[in-house]
Amino acid sequence: MKRIIYIIMCMALLSSCHIYRNYQRPEGLPVDSLFRETDSSRTEDSLILGDLPWQEMFRDTLLQNLIRYGLANNTDMQTALLRVDQAKAQLKAARLSFLPSLTLSPQGTLTGTDGNKTVKTYELPVQASWEIDLFGNLRNAKKGTQATLLQQKAYQQAVRSELIATIANDYYSLLMLDEQLEISRATLDVWREQIRTMESKFKVGEETENAITQARANLYELEATHNDLQRQQREAENTLCTLLGTTSRSIQRGSLEQQNFPELINIGVPLRLLSKRPDVVQAEMTLANAYYTTNQARSAFYPNLTLTGSAGWTNSLGQVVTNPGGWILSAVASLTQPIFNRGKLISNLRVSKDDEQIALLAYKQALLDAGQEVNDALYTTEAAQRTLGSHQKQCKELERTVQTSEALYQTGNATYLELLTARQSLLNARLNVVSDRFTRCQSIINLYNALGGGCE
Repeated sequence: MKRIIYIIMCMALLSSCHIYRNYQRPEGLPVDSLFRETDSSRTEDSLILGDLPWQEMFRDTLLQNLIRYGLANNTDMQTALLRVDQAKAQLKAARLSFLPSLTLSPQGTLTGTDGNKTVKTYELPVQASWEIDLFGNLRNAKKGTQATLLQQKAYQQAVRSELIATIANDYYSLLMLDEQLEISRATLDVWREQIRTMESKFKVGEETENAITQARANLYELEATHNDLQRQQREAENTLCTLLGTTSRSIQRGSLEQQNFPELINIGVPLRLLSKRPDVVQAEMTLANAYYTTNQARSAFYPNLTLTGSAGWTNSLGQVVTNPGGWILSAVASLTQPIFNRGKLISNLRVSKDDEQIALLAYKQALLDAGQEVNDALYTTEAAQRTLGSHQKQCKELERTVQTSEALYQTGNATYLELLTARQSLLNARLNVVSDRFTRCQSIINLYNALGGGCE
């Protein structure tokens, strides 16, 4: 009989070894092929862009002040901090679950029969209960809570990184609108002066009425575009204020042309995404939590040992009422082994295993999404620089074209339509240069965010 008991105990211990294993990152993840082959992605030892503190990434002191204010007052950031605090409290409770629980439950009764003297009895018991963690139920619960805490911290870092990137993007969007408004305002001034000149020429018969009406029509179109830019500027300021957690107001800012970024744009090796990207860390901690939940479902098949006891002072010992009283002690050990629970334990284990596989798939997808974001942002950065250079060259050529058209128009060797076309092309080219500068800034910010930049 003893041999059979020993065999059963050994089988139980061997089958329960899995529930005491710590989570390990799964193999076969698509890490090495996350990044496409580029010259920027081959650096393994040097500092990468995502490692730079945001204060070094964004050198505009006005933007730095806005980011600091946003980190302190943004409602999403404050919510993320509160969720981390909740997870810390849950982890503390999980750690304390290994200790016995103590309760004090004083009781008192008054008993009277057939007019006899009322009997007063009382008890002052202290009860204790201690669950012995034989098969890792409490341990896996604690490990799962630790994973939840790391998951909430990763979420906080994801909110922080995204908030910094969004503030920077909105700030540079304002700078772009400022330059576009300045170009539009200067163009309007030139256009109004041109119409006054044409009106003077019309009085002496050197200009046609058709050219004047066409010039006025274009002026009205430019004024409408200028008004639309002003609307966009005001809306951009309001959006940024809401993001900062403050009421709408004017934003103090610099100029887009003065912005500069570190020359370092190495993106490092793909493995760094496993530790730098907060959303990837969050997905992995979700997987770890699901792993420990599965272990808890396994441990539910094994016995549960609980020790309980009580010690107290009472004046009622059996049927005799004594005063002042005496001590009363008790101790109980209970072992509960599930035998038949209508299939709930098997169903719970199956559900937990499926949840673990779902979390694994979500983790793999998070890696793929991270790789795509880095690839897109890196190529966009390189393409934006090339596009900016092409439009700057185009702008220089169009400036010469406008100068030539004006000289020819003054001498009567060119029509007003040719001058109008040259100026319109130059205006579009200048606006494209401003837009390209913003696109370049935005692409660098997105690359920085995609590499996990901005985390503490």
